Amino acid sequence: MRTEYDFSKGKRGALIPAKGKTRITIYINDSILDEFRSRAERAGIGYQTMMNEALKAFLEKNEQPVTAALLRQIIREELPEKSRLTRRSTGRAKTARR
Repeated sequence: MRTEYDFSKGKRGALIPAKGKTRITIYINDSILDEFRSRAERAGIGYQTMMNEALKAFLEKNEQPVTAALLRQIIREELPEKSRLTRRSTGRAKTARR
């Protein structure tokens, strides 16, 4: 064993980095964590795996392609009733008369 080691070229982190996953630190409510641990134990899997699967499912469920129907719905929700253009068969906006 040496009396002194040179760590000037050393790097922090795992010796073999895991591919596809990143270690993070987050704060989660105790009740949420307890529920995930309880459910994971009943299912026989790790609670972190279960949390990862739940997050993945949430993201997949909420990924909607922007369709014409969805765009119309968003416009109806966002624009006030008075500022919407009236429908015309030509698809062109009505010109304002003064």
